Amino acid sequence: MITLVTGATQGLGLALAEGLAQRLTPQDTVYLTGRDATRVAAAVEAVPAGGAQVRGEVLDMAGPVDRFARQVEERHGGIDVVFGNAVMRIGPDDEPRAIIDEYTEVNNFGTTRLLNAFAPVLNDNGRLIVVASSLGTLHHLAPVLHRRFTQPSSVDEVDAQITRWRDDVKAGRFGAWPAFINIPSKIGQVAAVRALAAQRRETDATRGVLIAAVCPGMINTPTSALWWDVSTAPTPAQAAGPLLDLALGPARPEHYGELVRAGEVLPFS
Repeated sequence: MITLVTGATQGLGLALAEGLAQRLTPQDTVYLTGRDATRVAAAVEAVPAGGAQVRGEVLDMAGPVDRFARQVEERHGGIDVVFGNAVMRIGPDDEPRAIIDEYTEVNNFGTTRLLNAFAPVLNDNGRLIVVASSLGTLHHLAPVLHRRFTQPSSVDEVDAQITRWRDDVKAGRFGAWPAFINIPSKIGQVAAVRALAAQRRETDATRGVLIAAVCPGMINTPTSALWWDVSTAPTPAQAAGPLLDLALGPARPEHYGELVRAGEVLPFS
């Protein structure tokens, strides 16, 4: 089995890579990726010995993700599990207008690059899972903005809506948009998953492929602690468990194209 985790040098991403390595065999490969070579190497060293082979690779989600996907296909013929976990984190003191370009480039356009690059190289029974959030539901967005994320029928159309939102933020035109930029970003991620899944649903059903977004819930990490009291929240390793179950267990048709938390679907709208 060939697996990949993006944003895997710390927190949930590292826990997912460690969990895959523990659950798989020495004949399997886990690609542990991040954009900093030093941190990737340190993360690989931190993974306990035994289980799958852990291979560190530099992968910048703002860069040529499709090239890396082709390399994986050339080496292995395809891929079985992809976790899209790369994210640019924000703190309460960050100014949205100052960071929105980099933020969308990694979190949103990076997600769609991953979807476009790895969906075509998924093996039968493959899993393509984007780590999102319960904030990625329309419940958190003003109704006047809902159609921007329900009408797109392709990943490119979702990208166009994210571009419009990004430009509004840069220009200070927040209007009905929430001030917390994580909300539209997460909704955009889930909308992209839904758009891709709608195009592939029939074919993927015959091949046992699952494309989904996943909500890991609140996690006790330093970044989350900047916003909330996470002292009683699960550790990254604990939060990774249900995500690994989703990736390595039988595909459930009701999960396809949806946002899943602890095995249950969170309605988009």
